[in-house]
Amino acid sequence: MQAVPRLLLSFRLGLGGVLLAGAVQAQEAPKVDCDKAETQADMNICAGRDFTAADADLNAQWKITRQVMVDWDKALPADQRGAEKALLKGQRAWLDYRDGQCESEAFAARGGTLEPMLLMSCKAEISKVRTEELKTLAETIGQE
Repeated sequence: MQAVPRLLLSFRLGLGGVLLAGAVQAQEAPKVDCDKAETQADMNICAGRDFTAADADLNAQWKITRQVMVDWDKALPADQRGAEKALLKGQRAWLDYRDGQCESEAFAARGGTLEPMLLMSCKAEISKVRTEELKTLAETIGQE
């Protein structure tokens, strides 16, 4: 009688592994050539990729700019510090602006298949501009 439960257990474990492997494959990013994207689904994927790259660049520049502001604060008398705090306040406000602005722009295709592309494209473009702003700020403060 022990052989049947072991056989069922082996089958269940084997099936679970197959299902898990299938789930992992289903989560892999689709292979889309963004230079030749034709369908709306492909364009949505490409817009998402563009935003992901822009967001990564933004986060990398944020770390650099934040460190410049921390260093700037250290060089100032205690009663004049606040560069990092001001940068953080501005960044939080900017994130709210970006997300709200892009959500508003995406309403042009609310509920349609174009909406994700509009949202991600907007977020990518605004993020690229912000990355340049942070870069300029770091370079300007860093020169002092």
